[in-house]
Amino acid sequence: MDCTSDYCVRDIKLAPEGERKIDWVSRFMPVLQSIKRNFEKEKPFKGVKITACLHLEMKTAFLLLTLKSGGAEVSATASNPLSTQDDVVAALAKAGVKVYAVRGEDREQYYEFMHRALDIEPNILIDDGADMISVVHRERQELIDNIWGASEETTTGVIRLRAMEKDGVLRFPVIAVNDSYTKYLFDNRYGTGQSTWDGIIRTTNLLIAGKNVVVIGYGWCGRGIAMRARGLGATVIVVEVDPIRALEARMDGFLVMPMMDAARVGDIFITATGDINCIRREHFEVMKNGVILANAGHFDVEISKPDLEALATEISNPRPNITEYRLRDGRRLYLLADGRLVNLAAADGHPAEIMDMSFALQAMAAKYIRDNHEKLENRVYTLPREIDEMVARIKLRAMGIDIEELTEEQRKYLESWEHGT
Repeated sequence: MDCTSDYCVRDIKLAPEGERKIDWVSRFMPVLQSIKRNFEKEKPFKGVKITACLHLEMKTAFLLLTLKSGGAEVSATASNPLSTQDDVVAALAKAGVKVYAVRGEDREQYYEFMHRALDIEPNILIDDGADMISVVHRERQELIDNIWGASEETTTGVIRLRAMEKDGVLRFPVIAVNDSYTKYLFDNRYGTGQSTWDGIIRTTNLLIAGKNVVVIGYGWCGRGIAMRARGLGATVIVVEVDPIRALEARMDGFLVMPMMDAARVGDIFITATGDINCIRREHFEVMKNGVILANAGHFDVEISKPDLEALATEISNPRPNITEYRLRDGRRLYLLADGRLVNLAAADGHPAEIMDMSFALQAMAAKYIRDNHEKLENRVYTLPREIDEMVARIKLRAMGIDIEELTEEQRKYLESWEHGT
């Protein structure tokens, strides 16, 4: 490991390969490119310190370099031990980002690196899962007076932050980037839908067509996973606790049933809920031999690893990123990526074209916090609609798509109440 006061990475000599990766994805991120050009001219973050806790891979790196181009002092640490790309982290260190992360770091290192990234005493936090915001509130409260606000990218993180707001313990404003239209309608659905299957197929090299795929959770991530499973030829079963989402899943053409029923017939199980122990002992006990278990949620708690370990008589690794649990009756259950989010731990995460929009929102959220922090309260906010629309318009232009515009007559009609039948 190569460590200085400004970085801690696996091997700084990996930087050239990381630079090539970042250059490649940046070519497919026109919205963030546009924002980066504006930041380079305007320097909105001159004198501002930003600390990010994100999946440190090539698309994220382009976001951090975009913030740096706006004049910010940037530090970064990983939001997941298995999603870090060591060559990309080395490239960030070479570019002057204070970065502390190595792939496969243990829990102690994870939090040690997080504290080192926070040591710059940031004004703005960018989080993915709300771990860093939580650590600041619990362990680094001396930093709070200096923090103008934070942004959060994931469904899981927003759930935690709204709980903090409800309990009255949130001590600075947070922008729920996850709740922006150009994030959850595209990142959560099309990004998770494609990248989750990329991770599963890369890892297993198995056929999806003809299998029973069980998707646990029918939020926007679950919708995307189910949609792509159907496209791959699977029979899709949805497990939901929300009656409205369950009804939607059925009318979208999927089977819907309780987890215990699905456990008996599924071949591939994918969790996407943000909750704990969605697949647990009683489900493992009735599963078929050879099932695949994968998680698309942020934390590795949705599939109960303690229950798997308790049931197993033998644990082995037949392939990279696959853990085999052999049970007393001889059945084998296969857990992918140690139960961590399979799209990043076993693949490269969402496509660049999708993260272009999500990271454009993150960049604009940081600017929004800089511009408005003095009048924001200690609660969870959503970005203004005009920022969402700006991102969508730049994306459409990059795709060569023009859209219709309202005539003045149409605009007046929509703004009036006097016209009747």
